[in-house]
Amino acid sequence: MASALAPTPTPAAAAALAGVKPKPAASQADKARAVAQDFEAVFLNSMFQQMFAGIGKGPFSGGPGASIWQSLLTDEYAKSFVKAGGIGIADQVQRLLLAQQEVR
Repeated sequence: MASALAPTPTPAAAAALAGVKPKPAASQADKARAVAQDFEAVFLNSMFQQMFAGIGKGPFSGGPGASIWQSLLTDEYAKSFVKAGGIGIADQVQRLLLAQQEVR
């Protein structure tokens, strides 16, 4: 019978006992990279929306959901551009974020 005063294992210890390896904590550089890539994707999405604004209906035929589908398409275009290496904004933003963290 277990005692009520027996120590409760920490989540890391419980995971180790269960044979599960804990995930390493993301480094500051990894977190900064993810934020920088998200920023670049938002910027590119805005640029793609402006680009599509000038071409009219295009493949969406102007139905009631056309603008929704067009925004989803531009969002996916932006994500795929960033995943393929982007246009260089994420690199600069990451450097600035890491520099700001060093100053503090």
